[in-house]
Amino acid sequence: MALDGVFLNLVKRELEPLIGGRVDKIHQPSREELLVSLRTRDGAYRLLFNTGAGTARVHATRTDIENPKVPPMFCMLMRKQLSGGKLMGIRQDGLERILYFDFDSSNEMGDICRLTLAIEIMGRHSNLILINSDGRIIDSIKRVGQDMSQVRPVLPGMEYTLPPKEPRLSLISDEASEIAAAVRGAGNMKLPKALMSVMEGISPVFAREAEFYAGRGRELTVPEMTADELDRLAFYLKKTAAELSEGSNRYTILRTPDGQFKDFCFTEIRQYENLMVTSQAASACETLDRFYSERDRTARMKQKAQDLFRLLVNTSERISRRTANQQLELKECADRDKLKKYGDLIMSNLYRLQKGDASADVEDFYEEGSPTVHIPLERRLTPTQNAQRYYKEYRKAVTAEKKLRELIKQGEEELAYIDSVFDALTRAAGETDIAELREELSEQGYVKRSESKQKLMKNRPPLKFISSDGYEIRVGRNNKQNDRLTCKDSEKLDIWLHTKDITGSHTVISCHGEQPPERTITEAAVIAAYHSKGRSSSQVPVDYTLIKNVKKPAGAKPGMVIFYSNKTLYVTPDEELVKKLAEG
Repeated sequence: MALDGVFLNLVKRELEPLIGGRVDKIHQPSREELLVSLRTRDGAYRLLFNTGAGTARVHATRTDIENPKVPPMFCMLMRKQLSGGKLMGIRQDGLERILYFDFDSSNEMGDICRLTLAIEIMGRHSNLILINSDGRIIDSIKRVGQDMSQVRPVLPGMEYTLPPKEPRLSLISDEASEIAAAVRGAGNMKLPKALMSVMEGISPVFAREAEFYAGRGRELTVPEMTADELDRLAFYLKKTAAELSEGSNRYTILRTPDGQFKDFCFTEIRQYENLMVTSQAASACETLDRFYSERDRTARMKQKAQDLFRLLVNTSERISRRTANQQLELKECADRDKLKKYGDLIMSNLYRLQKGDASADVEDFYEEGSPTVHIPLERRLTPTQNAQRYYKEYRKAVTAEKKLRELIKQGEEELAYIDSVFDALTRAAGETDIAELREELSEQGYVKRSESKQKLMKNRPPLKFISSDGYEIRVGRNNKQNDRLTCKDSEKLDIWLHTKDITGSHTVISCHGEQPPERTITEAAVIAAYHSKGRSSSQVPVDYTLIKNVKKPAGAKPGMVIFYSNKTLYVTPDEELVKKLAEG
């Protein structure tokens, strides 16, 4: 895990100023995370405890996380035990991936008692455990029974025991020369593996970076390391330890060229060279908040909207199959003119034909040279009836072609609509957004209307941004909001933007009758591209025009409009710019 013991120690240092703060609010956004609000003299802070297998962590957060309407049982217990409690200390055993938060809280009798909240960051075994002053477990966010673990069950009333650990050297408290000597005696193994076997609390990415520095980009095996390489390893470890001690280390976030978050570390990472895009964060908490916020949002929304995702995928596949079949039928209608020609040729040769003929070989006067054409006939029909049969098949093919073209067009429009809802669902930021999409699908007949009398949460307004030149930019959260934003809430001379031939949100620059600078239009185009299906692409085309040039056809699906007199910009979605403009 990138969140190693060293990184957790840095998080601990950043959270220590919160000691003395009191627990204000406690929420449980999902079954694997807890949000604790602390009020200090410097203001309010929120601590996020996450125990997901691939997202386990603890840090202060600024991310807006929507809470469920009904708090889970574990959340209710935590409120009962910790509400109003005072944070007295934060502890870490060496560089183990466990932080202990000690609280002084009032019990039912009004007496002050010491409670400890332990966050254990151990991959799929991660847990959040509340412990009383006697060292016994009050409860945990994940209960681990005897059937799940014979070594270390975690159940209410049981004594809290530490996970088993092996003695290892510390980057912070031990000398770099000692670590290098221990690596030399680690045996026949690759250097990163040797480092992780002798050092406490380091991640694979840091171990590989140490190898990259010591071997100058070359992979190293311990027995084959030269004295110079061992010296460079010791120097790198000593330099990194000094940076950590002085607080001069640089927090690095790694992303793939298409924008996917890949890794992070408490120091600069150079091993990937041009294969990764690196960015810097100001603190350990900010690093974790930025790295995991998008991952968590996506995972949380998928969990809460699984039925909608499944419905949209199945609906899209069904429409695609139906449209494909209709296109095949349309191809068959391409021979309709031959049917009319057969009818004409039979009528022109009635004197040569009689009832009972199985076929007719006649001259095709439609073709140059009048070649002979073979026309199948029905024996039981007269020649005139055979001609009428071909004319009837021709008329059916003409009608079918017209109807099929209409059905195919409707299917393609419906497919585009379903795709737009799916895109909006992937970008949903909370339960309110999901509820609005569910209501929209219900109105369109894709979902049965809920008979529950429970009131929907208040609809949220469009997303708002402020351009570098001070212009307000609004973005619709879903198709219905796109319609309101474009057709009702904007002025005729406002500028409307949308990704070209790519599903996305309507974006509007509020101009108040002025012509905004090119920089504002470009920033709005970046925002439109970011809030579209092309978020992970580069050079995304974005159309823009005046609102007065945008029309909604009668009977069109939500979010579907036509526009003209537009221009096109090519931009690359920039998450950091979007967040900067969102903050105003």
